[in-house]
Amino acid sequence: MTADWATRLRTHGLSVAACNLAATQFARTATVFADRFGGKPTSAWWIPGRIEVLGKHTDYGGGRSLLCTVERGFHLLARPNTDGMVRLLDAKTGARLEIPLRADVPPQPGRWGDYPITVVRRVARDFPDARVGIDATFVSTLPPASGLSSSSALVIAVFLPLAAVNHLADSPGWQASFPDRSAVAGYLGAVENGKAFGPFPADHGVGTHGGSEDHTAILCCRSGHLSQYHFLPVTAENETPLPTGWTFVIAMSGVHAAKGSGALESYNRLSGEIRTILTAWCSETTRDDPSLFAALHSTTEAPQQLEAMLRKQGHEAAMLLARLDQFRTETEVIIPAVTAALALGDPEAIGPLVDRSQALAEEVLRNQVAETIHLARRARELGAAAASAFGAGFGGSVWAMVRAEEAASFLIRWRSDYLEAFPAHRARADFFLSNAGPAADTV
Repeated sequence: MTADWATRLRTHGLSVAACNLAATQFARTATVFADRFGGKPTSAWWIPGRIEVLGKHTDYGGGRSLLCTVERGFHLLARPNTDGMVRLLDAKTGARLEIPLRADVPPQPGRWGDYPITVVRRVARDFPDARVGIDATFVSTLPPASGLSSSSALVIAVFLPLAAVNHLADSPGWQASFPDRSAVAGYLGAVENGKAFGPFPADHGVGTHGGSEDHTAILCCRSGHLSQYHFLPVTAENETPLPTGWTFVIAMSGVHAAKGSGALESYNRLSGEIRTILTAWCSETTRDDPSLFAALHSTTEAPQQLEAMLRKQGHEAAMLLARLDQFRTETEVIIPAVTAALALGDPEAIGPLVDRSQALAEEVLRNQVAETIHLARRARELGAAAASAFGAGFGGSVWAMVRAEEAASFLIRWRSDYLEAFPAHRARADFFLSNAGPAADTV
């Protein structure tokens, strides 16, 4: 059975090692599906996590990100049912969720089921003709709270099979609101964060005040490529191949990056700073720009005008000016320069630029922990062309770009160095290789 899955996966754009891992997970999921629901599924879905190469806390301000997917993710098998229920079973942990496809399903804040519930509520409300439920089993190779966007991958893993069995793409609401996958990504970002999108009003979200970077990477990136986007709305700007002979080594620090309690407050603090800056701009100019990115590009004088406004913000002025500088530097300087260097096939030129992004995260965003700071710096000292923490921060993972022929030995040295410095994370830390992977799709 594993060999059958491997054959189906080979054309999907995964590397050989990733293909073999995914085939094993699909075979495992299929066994559990047969035991739990009987018979066979009618669809299989690969939903990857993502690597935020660059774009630290920029997407919810409309700024830029440089993205690809990681070759780990959700392996989900589904079949429509006739009773309008959504049944999900984690084939690895045994965790279950069974809820009706209704807009009034009660939330479960702080539990994994809140992500599927958030999707189900919006699908039932925004597409009232959706009546068909699903029975589904899944396995994830994305550890939760690791910075690889397991939460957004779960949102997409629930949405795509529900959309398929209910033929949502044929509905007037879909066709009017989602001209392409980028728009779907924007919608799902709004779903997760409880925001309105186009004609669809706001609803219960999962508590984060984020954007749609993760959903865009998972739905829109291409195997072997890095994609540059800006947001609000999701807008593709550029795409460049990952230079031949280079790959990523991913280090999961073992520090939970869960957006809960104090971490959620810290995460939302960063998005709140962007809202404060935009509010100051709109208040003084009487404009109604939808994002900080749009405000900065509204006139040639806008950046200087905005800086002058922020200097009037009393005790918050220095903090807001620093945040504006981080946003502009990441969006307007670092990301375009990195994309250009990679397009020229010169990964070693991006090191100082990525170092600057990492430094701004440490000094301005203040979302780094000792472990991710150590991993990024030691990766560079061990020979990586570039390395950076990514995702929400406050824990999570770090990527390093290295020559493919040296990747295995680099991984061993990087891992050994890290566990010597932070032995308490030995049980949960993980290091693995990944190319820039394919987007979510059926298998």
